[in-house]
Amino acid sequence: MIELFHSTRTASYTLSRLTEADRTAVLLHLADATEAHIEQLLAANADDLSRMSEDNPLYDRLQLTPQRLHDIAAALRNVAHLDNPLGEVFDQKTLPNGLLLRKQRVAYGVVGVVYEARPNVSFDVFALCFKTGNACVLKGGKDADMSNRAIVALIKEVLRAHNVDENVVCLLPATHESTHEMLTAVGYIDLCIPRGGRRLIDFVRDTARIPVIETGAGVVHTYFDELGDTAMGARIIENGKTRRVSVCNALDCLIIHRSRIGALPQLLAPLAAKHVHVYAEAQAYDVLAANGYAAKLTRVTPDMADEVYGTEFMSYTLAVKTVENIDEALAHIRQFGSGHSEAIITESKHNAQLFQQQVDAACVYWNAPTSFTDGGEFGLGAEIGISTQKLGPRGPMGLQALTTYKWLIDGEGQVRG
Repeated sequence: MIELFHSTRTASYTLSRLTEADRTAVLLHLADATEAHIEQLLAANADDLSRMSEDNPLYDRLQLTPQRLHDIAAALRNVAHLDNPLGEVFDQKTLPNGLLLRKQRVAYGVVGVVYEARPNVSFDVFALCFKTGNACVLKGGKDADMSNRAIVALIKEVLRAHNVDENVVCLLPATHESTHEMLTAVGYIDLCIPRGGRRLIDFVRDTARIPVIETGAGVVHTYFDELGDTAMGARIIENGKTRRVSVCNALDCLIIHRSRIGALPQLLAPLAAKHVHVYAEAQAYDVLAANGYAAKLTRVTPDMADEVYGTEFMSYTLAVKTVENIDEALAHIRQFGSGHSEAIITESKHNAQLFQQQVDAACVYWNAPTSFTDGGEFGLGAEIGISTQKLGPRGPMGLQALTTYKWLIDGEGQVRG
């Protein structure tokens, strides 16, 4: 394993010699090659899918389709043409002694990413890292191993065609042992980004001897305020919950003001049509049951509450919590939220501003669904992850988040007294 890390570290030094035109050409070629090899990529993906039940919440994340591969190719082209922060000079100033100081954005060097059943991440990570002059070490899960191998083989083929060292991308074996080796690769990997569920992120944080940026896990809430618009709320809740249930920005818990409990059947009617299983505490349960909620409905008892409200479902499942006021909603989010994305539906500017000020999360929405938490939707092109921590990047991480900076100091022979 050390030989792999050494090869990637050595290859990373060559990336600074590439021009922006070189990087663009590689990414555009990769986009074309992806569309030209759809059948081969789908065949590898079908091998992975054959070993996973369609009922598994990760199945949708694992699955590639012709349209998803065309979308990946479009994203690659988009990244290729984005403005590159690499080399940007900022915070320039001249000291009284005549020294000229400035900061310049530079690559980290080697970025490691640990992820689960999401083969599209292989494309995203390579594109963003390559654009910003970083080599990358990929550690995918065993569920997507055949897909990841086919993708990385294609990337390496394109790199060779452009006389770029193919070791700027490295795919590790899909084993627990290789994850541990990666997380302790001091001197070889500069930064590790885990993308997956809470168990994966906790393991990475607890094991790593290299810097880590936590991303991904999201217990996501939407609060329907006493002054919320019901028709708008139904649209936002449906989109937040069912657009793609397996992604980290999907809605997990609807919090509703007790005075608006009568609107709950209308708010959840689109979810009933899509067979969303609802867990609701007593009052919300009674209202939904009395109005014939058409999908599965489960009453939340006190002994179930912590588990239900602390779960990132990644499935057609939603929790409902009734609160007396906005302060109780905020307290619930503080207890169960993961710092990812939270939303309020209200016509009150005062309540919206209070919510956005008080909620401690990377992305806080007013009258919009949390499904917008995405690098592409934020105009960043692709994303390497959604950071839920406060130190360093926060929220969707695009190109700039994959650069650090160094100080450049120009003198004319000054010496320090």
